[in-house]
Amino acid sequence: MAGSLLTLILAIPIASADEGDVVARVNPDTGLKSWQFQGEGLSIEFLQVLPDFVRASYAARGLPESLIESVATQCVFGSILRNLSDQPLSYRVADWRYLTPDAVEHKIKTKTRWLEQWHGMGVRFSWSILADDVTFARGDWIQGFTTVAQPHGSHVGLKIVWSIAGKRHEKILPDLECAPAPE
Repeated sequence: MAGSLLTLILAIPIASADEGDVVARVNPDTGLKSWQFQGEGLSIEFLQVLPDFVRASYAARGLPESLIESVATQCVFGSILRNLSDQPLSYRVADWRYLTPDAVEHKIKTKTRWLEQWHGMGVRFSWSILADDVTFARGDWIQGFTTVAQPHGSHVGLKIVWSIAGKRHEKILPDLECAPAPE
């Protein structure tokens, strides 16, 4: 998984950026898109994840079909966050929102909520979904899936909230595109 997400970082930029801008890229080998923001002590990147990749990853771990489809039918982004500040950085996915084209904000399903659902199915699997309440030191990073309850191919904005030394920061990454549905 780490290699798959990090491979996309080497993609071709489709926009240039200054500090604080969102840079969009397209991987020349896969055609998948990614978006990166770097500023205010945070580097964050969201990468399209194909539903078939989710299916294959979860099936390889012997997970039930109903669990696999509960994630694979969502809009899934691979998420990579890195603390660029000199102080601890914290975030809570419960504070994040996705914005639909009609400008309505919606909650993002947290890892805690996913695990409650999966435990209710008798599954004790916890790998893959982005940790939902984290504080990490300078230079530390984390990755995992961020899920959005939208169809494949949809366009959404992501409102990301984090704090450094008690100071709250917020950034909207506009017009991210969910991975396309399988053909």
